[in-house]
Amino acid sequence: MTRETTLQPSSFSAEQRYRKFLEFLPDPVFVFNLDNTVSYLNPAFEKVFGWSLSELEGKIIPFVPESAKEETKAGLARLYNEKIVSGVETQRLTRDGRLLDIIIDGAIFYDDNNEPAGQVVILRDVTKEKRVTRINQALFRIANSLYQFRRLDERLEFIIKEVQELLAVKGASVILLDEEKQEFFFPVANYEDSRTGKRLKEIRFPADKGVAGHVYRTGKPLIVPDTSQNPYFFPVVDLQSGYQTMNMLDVPIKTPDRMIGVLCAVNKKKGEFDQTDVEFLSAIASAVAFPIENARINQELKDSYEEVQTLSRAKDRVIHHLSHELKTPVSVLSASLGLLEKNLSSRNNPGIQRILDRAQRNLSRILSMQYQIQDILRQRDYRAHNMLSTLLDSCIDELESLADLECGHGLASKKIRERIDELFGSKESVPQELELEIFTLNVIEDLKPKYSHRRLELKCNLVKTQPVFIPPDVLYKIIEGLLRNSIENTPDSGVIEINVRRLSSGSELEVRDYGIGITAENQKLIFESNLTASEPLHYATRKPYDFNAGGKGFDLLRMKIFSERYHFSIQMRSSRCIYIPGIEDLCPGEIERCSHCKTLNDCMASGGTTMTVGFI
Repeated sequence: MTRETTLQPSSFSAEQRYRKFLEFLPDPVFVFNLDNTVSYLNPAFEKVFGWSLSELEGKIIPFVPESAKEETKAGLARLYNEKIVSGVETQRLTRDGRLLDIIIDGAIFYDDNNEPAGQVVILRDVTKEKRVTRINQALFRIANSLYQFRRLDERLEFIIKEVQELLAVKGASVILLDEEKQEFFFPVANYEDSRTGKRLKEIRFPADKGVAGHVYRTGKPLIVPDTSQNPYFFPVVDLQSGYQTMNMLDVPIKTPDRMIGVLCAVNKKKGEFDQTDVEFLSAIASAVAFPIENARINQELKDSYEEVQTLSRAKDRVIHHLSHELKTPVSVLSASLGLLEKNLSSRNNPGIQRILDRAQRNLSRILSMQYQIQDILRQRDYRAHNMLSTLLDSCIDELESLADLECGHGLASKKIRERIDELFGSKESVPQELELEIFTLNVIEDLKPKYSHRRLELKCNLVKTQPVFIPPDVLYKIIEGLLRNSIENTPDSGVIEINVRRLSSGSELEVRDYGIGITAENQKLIFESNLTASEPLHYATRKPYDFNAGGKGFDLLRMKIFSERYHFSIQMRSSRCIYIPGIEDLCPGEIERCSHCKTLNDCMASGGTTMTVGFI
């Protein structure tokens, strides 16, 4: 049977033999007539480009892209002139619109009369080869360049620019996972519209949403040819960024033990994402997973170290500050008691002498505590016995004091109970409905005598708002604290603005000063402890409302506690005066004495602090 079907040379014409040969070639081949219409296509052509011979016979193949038409005309002219061409690199379209990289070899063939009868052209699809080459070059370039970028954002910026260029997409981003909050965020996003990239950096979305969420759950890449038809697409990100995503490709960024994020490319400029794109983006993701993780860990360690340093400095400043606050009044009291004792020494009154001795003894204990604080700064140790003894002595002295105050029998225990209730009893404030604008105005008027010695302009814009539900004494302390802090941080001839606004969801109190401002370091801690905004060694505890008056630094900490108890919000925005950027730098306290500010506007533009309290 095999012998009967064996092809014999004499059984076929030359054309038939050539056709059988061309059918087995793996590369696309087509034969043109002299008018450039198709006379033959081999099966490989149909497989690569999608057209069959029955569709194109006698027609011109519509696969020359607009950008290559002039080049193609020149190539045909060269073919007729040289009779043969080889190794011509160009591009051709497939039936479904994909653009392929092609190498063309062509020749003129002749009829029996040695006249040109047409052209035979072989096309070799090198799209995948070129992509593999670009991938290898990109991976090599990334591997050799990543070490140059120490910061995580710089490293990610470099990576996505490579992705954007090699995949020919309009946008690319790295989406990392915040494991604590289970949210995705965009540390870096690069788009042709730079505004989109900036907006994306401010967006977070749940880790179980979107294409990224699906890739995170499955650990597998996902191509989305049309976002409007995909059930996983999360349109909220587009709404917030103001960008329209038409198609996208997400691949996981994984280390051996966990997934850390997703590498995303959106809106392919030509054609659709295919498996080659998946392989390329996956290769990039694999190559950069460890560098990204290492950079992020290094950044977290650096941030933690800076935070520890900040906390350490804050701790030292707080202890210094408390030591200062203890030492100054105790010294004054000690001297005053000394004078009082000297003036009363002529009177032979054991009761008065006992009172003076007890007062002096307790002042000595406070001084001892101040010395203990200094020992802490010098990392000295002290025993708990001293503290317990102090507590016991305190009880004895309190009992003696009350007994001396009351001459009658049986009244001491009553006074002790009253004293305990006064000092340690529950004093829960009762919330009330208050008119915020009226209450604020009353507090300002009430406090005017306390800051009347300062040369400041208070600009008030108090709009009628919805009543706020809060204890009056708490609201008074809030307004007083904010106003006092603003006054004490604003130099003379400066301006303070007090605004009460009506919001759609409640009311808002804003106190804004144009004073020295707070350093970025202190802003992180200002609500968390009795931290003061100024260097303790740079002020003396002056009269309240004086410029840089000092104080104990508990106001904002107390307000923070109030906010949690009575359900209002408190926020701060501050910029340190550009002329005294460090906490150790000093302001002269008067705009007229400042060597940098010639006018009030100069001072107002240099720094300041805005405190905002929101009531729902």
